[in-house]
Amino acid sequence: MGVSENFSAFCRNLRMSQDTVDNISYRAKRITKQINKDFWKSSSDTDHSFYAGSYGRGTDIHVSDIDLLIRLPYSTYQRYNNYYGNGQSALLQEVKNSIEKTFRSHKRADGQVVQVSFTDGISYEIVPCFVNDDNSYTYPDTNNSGSWKVTNPKAEIKEMTRLNNQANKNLKRLCRMMRAWKSKWEVPISGFLIDTLAYQFMKKWPYSDKSYLYYDFMVRDFLFFLSQQDSTQLYWSAPGSGQRVYRKGIFEHKARKCYNLALEAIEMESKGYEYTTKQKWREIFGNKYPL
Repeated sequence: MGVSENFSAFCRNLRMSQDTVDNISYRAKRITKQINKDFWKSSSDTDHSFYAGSYGRGTDIHVSDIDLLIRLPYSTYQRYNNYYGNGQSALLQEVKNSIEKTFRSHKRADGQVVQVSFTDGISYEIVPCFVNDDNSYTYPDTNNSGSWKVTNPKAEIKEMTRLNNQANKNLKRLCRMMRAWKSKWEVPISGFLIDTLAYQFMKKWPYSDKSYLYYDFMVRDFLFFLSQQDSTQLYWSAPGSGQRVYRKGIFEHKARKCYNLALEAIEMESKGYEYTTKQKWREIFGNKYPL
């Protein structure tokens, strides 16, 4: 197989199975239905909730933490905003108690989420929130005696999807491939920062709308782009929302090493050394890249 077929197979290998997707949806609907019943007096299993994070953006490859935002009535915000003490902590506890009526799985409520963990390794980070006039969301933060924070994940999802469609679906595929790189090389970079930098790269890459035939060049050029980031820069602006996305560590050095491996892979491909080429890409991405 050539470049196009290999990268096409690699991208398929990174996708979650339909059974996994269905299982995630089933649990999310049960959680949503219970919270709607307790807070909205509604039996809907879809109203007021949506996925955020990597899963919501469609860039995840590992089934681990599923971010689920669930909007509550404004009257609930008023009640806990006027609460004596840490109203944010009390709100998370009420949401936790609601979920316990449906799931007995391990749960904890702290920080900014109610986390529900299942024995198959999937966990949900449930964020109760309140919609603002600009369609952003206010959510509770229990740290430091409690406060309210603002997030705008729908704007991020919308902008990522817009550019992904414009770029022949290459943006989200690049994000997923680079998560495989992150996992293989234990790179200290968050999925959100991968998505943010891939977005910035794809806006300017001249072949953004090309086919799988260009994926070896796309990976090469993005690794170079990563390697050229200022290692003293602390944060970048997320697409759509402008939210600050902070670095977790130095990723530029590993990007440079893998950029050089990509150069070698492309050279081996040009010489017809198919097996060696695949080994180079597997050295970058791991065994999801086909032999």
